[in-house]
Order: sequence, then structure tokens, then C-alpha cells
Amino acid sequence: MAQRILQLAAEESPERLQEALQGLAEGELGDMVTRQALRGRETAALLRGIFRGSPCSQPSGVLRRLQVYKHCVPLVESGDLHVGKVSEIIGLLMLEARQLPGHALAELATSFVEVIKGGSLSNGKSLELFSTVLTALSNSKESLAYGKGELNGEEFKKQLINTLCSSKWDPQCVIHLANMFRDIPLSGEELQFVVEKVLRMFSKLDLQEIPPLVYQLLLLSAKGSKKTVLEGIISFFNQLDKKQKEEQRVPQSADLEVATLPLDQLRHVEGTVILHIVSAINLDQDIGEELIKHLKTEQQKDPGKALCPFSVALLLSIAVKHRLQEQIFDFLKTSITRSCKDLQFLQASKFLQDLCPQQYDVTAVILEVVKNSAFGWDHVTQGLVELGFSLMESYEPKKCFGGKTAETNLGLSKMPAQQACKLGASILLETFKVHEPIRSDILEQVLNRVLTKAASPVSHFIDLLSNIVVSAPLVLQNSSSRVTETFDNLSFLPIDTVQGLLRAVQPLLKVSMSVRDSLILVLQKAIFSRQLDARKAAVAGFLLLLRNFKILGSLTSSQCSQAIGATQVQADVHACYNSAANEAFCLEILGSLRRCLSQQADVRLMLYEGFYDVLRRNSQLASSIMETLLSQIKQYYLPQPDLLPPLKLEGCIMAQGDQIFLQEPLAHLLCCIQHCLAWYKSTVHLCKGAEDEEEEEEEVGFEQNFEEMLESVTRRMIKSELEDFELDKSADFSPSSGVGVKNNIYAIQVMGICEVLIEYNFNTGNFSKNKFEDVLGLFTCYNKLSEILKEKAGKNKSTLGNKIARSFLSMAFVSTLLTALFRDNAQSHEESLAVLRSSTEFLRYAVSVALQKVQQLEETGQTDGPDGQNPDKMFQNLCKITRVLLWRYTSIPTAVEESGKKKGKSISLLCLEGLLRIFNTMQQLYTARIPQFLQALDITDGDAEEADINVTEKAAFQIRQFQRSLVNQLSSSEDDFNSKETQLLITILSTLSKLLDPGSQQFLQFLTWTVKICKENALEDLSCCKGLLTLLFSLHVLYKSPVSLLRELAQDIHACLGDIDQDVEIESRSHFAIVNVKTAAPTVCLLVLGQADKVLEEVDWLIKRLTILGSDTSEDSTQASNQTQALEKGVILQLGTLLTVFHELVQTALPAGSCVDSLLRSLSKTYTILTSLIKHYIQACRSTSNAVPGRLEKLVKLSGSHLTPQCYSFITYVQNIHSESLSFAEEKKKKKKEDETAAVSTVMAKVLRETKPIPNLIFAIEQYEKFLIHLSKKSKVNLMQYMKLSTSRDFRINASMLDSVLQEHNTEDAENEPDNNQSSTAEQPDENQEPQKKRRRKK
Repeated sequence: MAQRILQLAAEESPERLQEALQGLAEGELGDMVTRQALRGRETAALLRGIFRGSPCSQPSGVLRRLQVYKHCVPLVESGDLHVGKVSEIIGLLMLEARQLPGHALAELATSFVEVIKGGSLSNGKSLELFSTVLTALSNSKESLAYGKGELNGEEFKKQLINTLCSSKWDPQCVIHLANMFRDIPLSGEELQFVVEKVLRMFSKLDLQEIPPLVYQLLLLSAKGSKKTVLEGIISFFNQLDKKQKEEQRVPQSADLEVATLPLDQLRHVEGTVILHIVSAINLDQDIGEELIKHLKTEQQKDPGKALCPFSVALLLSIAVKHRLQEQIFDFLKTSITRSCKDLQFLQASKFLQDLCPQQYDVTAVILEVVKNSAFGWDHVTQGLVELGFSLMESYEPKKCFGGKTAETNLGLSKMPAQQACKLGASILLETFKVHEPIRSDILEQVLNRVLTKAASPVSHFIDLLSNIVVSAPLVLQNSSSRVTETFDNLSFLPIDTVQGLLRAVQPLLKVSMSVRDSLILVLQKAIFSRQLDARKAAVAGFLLLLRNFKILGSLTSSQCSQAIGATQVQADVHACYNSAANEAFCLEILGSLRRCLSQQADVRLMLYEGFYDVLRRNSQLASSIMETLLSQIKQYYLPQPDLLPPLKLEGCIMAQGDQIFLQEPLAHLLCCIQHCLAWYKSTVHLCKGAEDEEEEEEEVGFEQNFEEMLESVTRRMIKSELEDFELDKSADFSPSSGVGVKNNIYAIQVMGICEVLIEYNFNTGNFSKNKFEDVLGLFTCYNKLSEILKEKAGKNKSTLGNKIARSFLSMAFVSTLLTALFRDNAQSHEESLAVLRSSTEFLRYAVSVALQKVQQLEETGQTDGPDGQNPDKMFQNLCKITRVLLWRYTSIPTAVEESGKKKGKSISLLCLEGLLRIFNTMQQLYTARIPQFLQALDITDGDAEEADINVTEKAAFQIRQFQRSLVNQLSSSEDDFNSKETQLLITILSTLSKLLDPGSQQFLQFLTWTVKICKENALEDLSCCKGLLTLLFSLHVLYKSPVSLLRELAQDIHACLGDIDQDVEIESRSHFAIVNVKTAAPTVCLLVLGQADKVLEEVDWLIKRLTILGSDTSEDSTQASNQTQALEKGVILQLGTLLTVFHELVQTALPAGSCVDSLLRSLSKTYTILTSLIKHYIQACRSTSNAVPGRLEKLVKLSGSHLTPQCYSFITYVQNIHSESLSFAEEKKKKKKEDETAAVSTVMAKVLRETKPIPNLIFAIEQYEKFLIHLSKKSKVNLMQYMKLSTSRDFRINASMLDSVLQEHNTEDAENEPDNNQSSTAEQPDENQEPQKKRRRKK
């Protein structure tokens, strides 16, 4: 039959063909097509023949065509035909489909929908035909029956798509369907249906099928709905990431689903999807812009949805080679700083924590992206590196005036900008660890920045470099050429940068001989440079090399291990070089360094400070170093036993023209000798068991030499008078004259020598009474000079007058000395220590030096002297010092202690100041070790394990000690009250309170105690009052909102200062005794207003969140609604109580000045925030039909009755007090006809400045009322009934004043004319005053 049809189709006339086709039964036609197709014969020709014999003009022809179409669709989908045959059939059917009439197309399209719903599509080839059918159908103009009505082709197509998207799809055909929809003309609404359906299918597909489907979706998005596509993809992967995290967190158990997400598979799929999106953005820029726009909008609503690991990785991939780079990095940086600020804001307020418990942390997300990028996400790495550097450069540490970096807490940052910089460093470090190919690029960029940013602080880049080297020491070996290039620029870098850089790359010097040699060449050139900094860099470099290249046989004591060293690279030097080579190398360096001993004082100083560390780390160099020091000191030492003074000071200075400089820092040289000798005797000498006798004799020789020299210098220094050094009370110490400069240098050197000898004699004295008498003798010499310098500095009105010179005592010695002086109870030591304890000046000096050392540690993170840069040793010394100071302060109260006739702080006060600095230093530098610190202070509980230490309990114990001291101070008589001590105690309590857990019982007890102190003590000392209230507020905000506290304080201020209406009597209700006539204004008032402003900021932040929640139209609206209600309630309650606070303050007769100014500004802010709240409700009324809640109505009523009228009265009061001050100035000017114009203009300027906030306040009130009217109209609730008519500010008539003036005028008019004239002139200023004000307001 098929052959016959093919023959008939070849004829010109189609009549016989039509007859033959009509003669076929219903099923025969389909069977014939199937047989022909399966045999692979002329299927297309057969179909053409059938279509030729089935003209669309005849109903039978249309039916036959439909039969063919309906039969061919399952045939094509069966998979039995060859791919080529399938394409041939579909192509022909697509061509012929356009000729079908509308109703046939509708029937065919409906049958397609049924096929898809039935899930019988296998390869999706027939869908190409379906797209053609739907396209043809949409162009059909005829009316088609649908249900009981009729639709045109376009509407019919829309209904079909709606039905299709509402039905169930077989997961296997989703990709084919998405591909099909690309070829169909879709309206915006239809496209949205389709995209949403495809996105819903994501969860039903296998992970591997997601990337091709995303690709199809992105192609489909060319028609529109880009935002929906991107949002759906990001949301899907965000949910998968969360699910993956949950699975990792919860251990596998029987009740969990069997099908878990394989992590590597998920990451690879995400990576592929990101690549697809990046490719799509390269072709269509609009997708990229839509993505950024969507993420910005979403970030305002819910940052957790907007910036998830997937979306951040996507943004970073786009940012690499794209014009959107700047936009993306700006968005990410803004998001990071906002996230840090929000977290900081939340941590500071319990009220906010309760209302918004979950807060998103973008830093954790970005670090997670770095971790995820290990799964082959090479397209993300470049973006990560650029973001890391961008963050480090945008938020780098700032340089203060004077050159010091403004990093008060040395990297343990709390500020958002510092956290962002730290995050940048973490991103780079983690990326460096994960991605090997990009390592050299990161290293090169870090080194470039260290070199090029010499003028600005680079400590953060050097820290990063150091961490990079620690993580992969050998990576530098591959980049050694880059490092040697960097060395060439050492001479031009600041000394701090040089030291940091060399410490960072030090491990490379141990494994690469070429790098070491190139460094030595650079350093040897630098030694002879004209630049002082270059020579200092050379010394720093050589000292580093000496410390790290140990000669075989050197001691490796545990005390030698520093932060940098063996931990960075395990390879031992001896594997690379032999002992002889190392020794020769070190001796060659020492030779170079000896040349530096003839250079400037700064260079010598570095050398003397570095020798001890070299000795400690490389003990085989001991004899060379000691010989060098001996030959150097001999230049200044006078060996004759009776000659005074024992040292040639004139050799230490050098004159250049009129100027005099220090050439040899003799005290530092002696200090270096003393420390090296002490270390040598305690360590090396003990270990010399079976050494050669000759060598031993030689070494004993220099040891004996030093000891005899130090003994002789000690003896002669004690005998020497100040006149022997050409220093006495009559000497000139002025820094402007050459003699004065010389005497200052001499004095500092002599004081330093005395201190060095004090330490030496104390350490070697072994508690001998004679030695301690020598110590006291040396101190007497030191003290005389110190007093002279203080006296002279005081006369010169120098700021350095009260500061003692930088002490030469080491931190370890200070801790030992203090322990001996105050805590040593040994019977055998009692007699000798009594010598030192008898001198109050010496005790005060010991505590002063401890205070100075702690201050230096707090400010710079290190101290002078041995182990000054070793954090472990510093921590141990701090613990010892704290124990002593704490015991001394608590055992001997200040009141008992006699401060003596001399001026200066008492020892107890110095102890207290030291304790405060130590507590601050601990929280800044040793946060992780606070438990051990508190443990060390508690002597009773010495054996507790570290894990068992409860910081809150230990801190509370220390707090109780200081509480007792504060109570004693407050209860002492007025004569005994010490303001400075009280302030220190309050600050210490404030510092220690940060260690308490805000949820603990101890915290609550401390807060209750603070409230009680403020309520019961009528303190009149302003500084103490300020400290106590600041402490109270800082505690209260971590417990609950402080608004009720503010209300009570405001009532007390009102009661103390009186009402603006003098006729009104206020009931004397005192909640807080601390609020009294002396403290109420400005101290307490400004603190209350400051705290009220913080509450207003919190409320403003909440209203912004409310606005965001209000604009969120996502699915889980019930949760958002509950959150909105909770936030609204919190905001209204806060504002309601704040209104009562301001209600009290605006009626208070505040003195002109800062209080009035702050109050006017706070009131403006309050009305602005009230307006924001009203705007939120206007928006809510637009989006929903919610009525205005009763709470808001009450708030509006309260503002109308308790605030606005009082504000206007307060403004009048302010203007009155200012007009009085003006008229007073005018009167003064009239009385004294001298040059008083300047005084009057000053008063005028002051009045203008202080009345400036008034117009802003009036504008804020009027804006508030304007939006209230809007809300009243929207909500149909008359909120304006609670607001009284505003006073016109331009024209005011005070009725009572007008009556009194008129009466006066009439009586005077009746008496005589001249008085009347006087009266009118008296009134003149009042009449002229108002227009002047108007003119000022226009300005």
C-alpha cells in the first residue's frame, strides 16, 4: 500500500491519491507509516504523499493529517528509529504544521499536553514540533472552543501553557521542555509561569542534571524574567549548602534520609553552574546588572539570602574580567562593613539581642567560599585575591600625627574597618593555602605592597607575609629571585618594615644559600651607606642572621624559642652547612658589626639591644661578643681605683658646630654587658664541664674583668657627687643651649648607669646587706638627678616634667624586685631587705618603673630589655607584678599610707594605676590567656586545670576586692576622700566587668550593687560621678534597655534644677543621690542625653528593619508578620518611655550652654525618628488593610500632650535666657564706654551658635505633624485630635506680657510725658528683637 501511495503521489493530479487514502481504515495509515519508518525506507516521501492527498481545505484531510501527527509523536519518542530518520520526520511535520487550521492545531497541542502529563516523553525530540504547533496556534485568528466558551489562538495558547505548568512533569523531560519554551513566543506572564515551574523542578532532579537545565534557563532568560531565574538558582544552591551543613553537623543515624548530598559532587555542580552564568553574562550584560540589582535589594531585606557562599562565589567569578568589577567589589565591601557594624551594634545591647537574635555574619560566608573553591573553582580564585587586597588597602591601619600607627590594640580589633582588613588578610592566607597555582602571584603582590607603601603602615602586609611563610615555607624557594629583588630595596625602607620583612622571610635563609648570600651583600653595602636608616637596617639584618645560624654545640634552651624560628621550617641548618662554615659565617658577620661600633648612637644602640638575643640563641658566639663589649667599654672606663667619676662621659658626646649629640649610649652598653654577663654566668659557665683549660682560663679572664669593672664602677659611683659629673642644682639644663643639651645627656647617662648597677648588684648580691646598701646608694645618686631634672623641667613648663626617663631595668628584674620588696617573708632575707624597705622613695620608684613598663607594653606590645618581645615571658612577668600590686593595694589602704612631705603620687595610687593598665593590657594583648591570668591571681586555687577555670567567677572575686575599696572611699570623710583613687577604682571595675558573662548571676549582682551605689551616695566630684554613671549605663544595656533608668534620672535632674516656669513647685522625689545640684548639669544631664541618643539610634535601626520586613513579600509571611509585630511593640515602648524622659528634661531650667544645645538636638532626632515610624505605618496601610494599632495611637497622644507643647515652651525659655545674656552684654557696653565691642560680638556669636538647633527642631515637629495627617487620611483614624495647634514662630504675642506693658504704659502716661518717652524707649529693644531673629533664621 505504501508503494502505491508513493506512486500516486508522483502523479500530477491528486484525486486518485485522495481516493486511495480515504479507502484506508483508521489504524492502517499509522501502521503503514510505522513499517516504512522502521524499515528505514522513504518515510519522508510517504508522509509528503499522505499530506498531498489530505488537503487542509477538506475536513477529512485535516482529520487524516491529525491522525498522522498523533501517530508520529509516540513513534518518534519510542527510540526505535535512527536519529537521522527522527529529524527528517520532525522537520517535515514542522513544515506542514503551519497549514493546519486553528481547531486542529488546538487539538494537536492539547494531545501534546496530555503526552507530557502522562510522562511518556523519552528523548524530547517531538517537543520541537510542539513549539511549532504552539507558535502557529498563537498566530491563529479563528475562535476556538475551550470548555463552554470560545478563545482566540493567543488566549488558547496561554491556557495550554498554564495547564502544562500546573501539571506534573517527568523529571527526565524537564531539560527538553525548557529548551522547547525558548522557541515559543511567550508573554511576560507566561514566561514567569514557565520559569517558576522549571525552578520548582530543580529539587526533583538529580544533581548532575542541574547544570544543563540552568544553561537552558539562562538561554530562556533572554526573553525576560532574568531576576526570577537568578533568584531561583541562588536560592536553590543556598538551600543545598544549608542542608549539607546540617548533615555534617548531625552525625548519621537511622532516622536520617538515606540519600545524603555528596560534598564533592555538590561543589563541582556549583562550579559548573557558576561558569554557565558567567558565560551568559559575557554574552548578555543585562544579566550581570540584574544580578547585582537583585542582590542589593535582597541584602536590604535578608542578607543571609543575598550573600550566601554560592552568590559570593558567583560575584567573584564575574568580577575578574568584567566592567562590573568595581560595582561588585564596592557592594561586597559595603556588605562586609555593614555586617561587622550590625554585629557590633547588637553585641552592645541586650534589648536588640532579644528582638533580633539571629544576625548574619558575611565574613564567615566569604571564608567558606575560599574553602569551597578548593573543589576546582579556579574561576573564583582571582576574584578572591583581588577582594583580599582591596579590603586590606581600603581599611588599612591609619597613620597618626607623629608617625605612629593608630592601632591601639595591636590587631585584636573591634572596629568594623579593622575587622574588614583582618578578613582581607584571612582570605589571602586561606586562598594561598588552598590554591597552589596562584601562590607566587599572591606573594609577589604582598612584597610589592611592602616596598611601595613605605610611607603608610605595612604591618598588616608583613603579618600576612609571615603567616604565608609559616603555612608553606618552601614556596619561597621557588620565588627566591623575587625575594632577592626585594632585598635590594632594604636600604630605602623604614627600619620597622625592614625588621618585619627579614623576620618573615628568615626561614628561606636557612634553606637557600643564594638568598642568604645576596642578603649579606646588600647588608654589607648598607653598613657604609650615608643614610642612617640603611645602616640601622644592616645591623637589624646581621643580628637576625646571627640569631638564626647556630654554630654546632650552641645550647638550645627552651627559653630561646621565639614566635619565629624552628616552628616555621623543620629543616636543620646542619643538613645544609657544616659547623665550621657556620662559625666562619657568624664570625665574618661579627666583624662587620664591629665596624658599627664607631658609627652613630642609634646604630650602636641597636647593636647593644640585639647582642643579648644573639648570645641567648647562639651561645658559641659568647666569647667573641664578650670580647667585643670589653674592648668597647675599656674606651670609657677609668681603671684607677680612686678616680671619680669612674667613666669618661665626655667621650660619649660629639659636637658638630653649635649642636651636641650623643655619640656613645654608655648606659645601654653597660646594660648590654650586665645582661650578657648574667646570662653567661647562669647558663654557659655551668655547662662548661670538660672544656680545654686554656679556653676556660681565657673566658674566665673576661668574666673576671667584667665583674671587677662593675664592682669598681659601683663603688666609685656611690662615692661620686653630682659635681664630679659637672651636674648639680645650679647647672644649666635648658634644651636650647649647648651646655644644657650636654648636661641633659650626661644626666640621662648617669641615671641609666645607676639603674644598670642597681640591677646588677641586686642580682649578684644574694640578699647581702652590704650589696643592698650599695643598691640604695646608687638609687640616692639616681634620685638626686631625677629630682633636679623634674625641677628644671617644671620651671621650663615642659610637658615631660612629671615623666620619669625611660628605665633601664628589665621587666623580669622589676617583677623580681617588687616581689622581694613587698612579698618576701623569708627570715634570712629580712635584715637585708629592711635596708631597701626603709626608703619610701625607693619603693615608689620600683612601682613607678613597673607602671612605666606596663604602659610601654600596652602601647607598643613589647618592652625594652631582654625578652621584651617574648609574649610568654611578658605574660609571666605581668602575672607576678599584678599579684604584688594587688596585695600591696589591698593590704595597705591609701588613707593609712603617708605620702611624705615630697610631692608625688602615693605608692597605693601608683599600684592602682598599674593594675588598671595591666587589666587593659591583658584584654588587648592576651585575650586568650585571661583564664590563666585570673588563675595566677587566685593563690587559693593554684592546682585547678585550665579547662575548669570559670572566668566569670574569678573576675567577680577580683571585682569584690575593688568594690570594698570603693565603698571605703565613698564612706570616708570629705578630707580623706581621694578623687583620683576613686576614679581609678571605677575605671578598674568597668574594665573587669567586661570579663563577666552578661547572663550570669555575678553580672546581675554587680549591676544591682552599682545601682545601689548611685542611689545612696551624693557624690559631688564630677569626674567620679561621670565614671559611675558611665559604668552603670554600660552594665545596664547588657541586661535590659536603660529607658526606665533614664526616666528616673531625668526626674531627679528636673527636681534638682527646678522648672522653667518659676511659679511651678516640683515635688522633691530623689531616686539617685548621685544627682545633686553640683552634678545635675552639665555632667548627669549630658550623660543622660548621650545614652538617650544611643537608644534613639537603636530604635532607628529597628525601624529600618521594620521597613525592610514590610517590603518583603516572600512566602513565609506569617513568620515575618510575627517578627514585625514584636519589633513594632519594642519600638513603641522604647519611644514612649523616651518621650517621658524628654518630657522631664524640656521642663527643666537648664543652664545655657552644652545641655540646652544637646537637648535641642536630641529632640530633633526624636521627632525625626517618630516621623520614620509614622512613614512605616503609612507604607503598611498601603500594602495591607491593617488598622493603626492602639499602641501607636497612645504614643501619638503622649507626644501631643507631653512633648510638643513643652518643646515650644522650652524654646521660648531658651530664647529668653539668650536675650537676657545679650541685654546684659549691652548694659555692660553702655556702662564702660571702652572697647567692649569684641565682648558683645562674642556673646552674639555664642547666642547665634546655641540657637541654631531651634529651627531644625521646629521643622522636625512640623514634618512629624505633616505625616501624621497623611496617616490619618490613609487609616481613617483621626490622629491629629491629640496634637495642639503649633505656635507660629514668626509672629508671637505673649498675652500676659502685653497686658502688663499696656497697664504700665497707661499709668505712666497719666503721670508725666517724659516717663512715657522713657517707657517707649524701654520697650524698643523688645520690638526690635523679633525681626533680628527672623533675619538670623534666614541665614
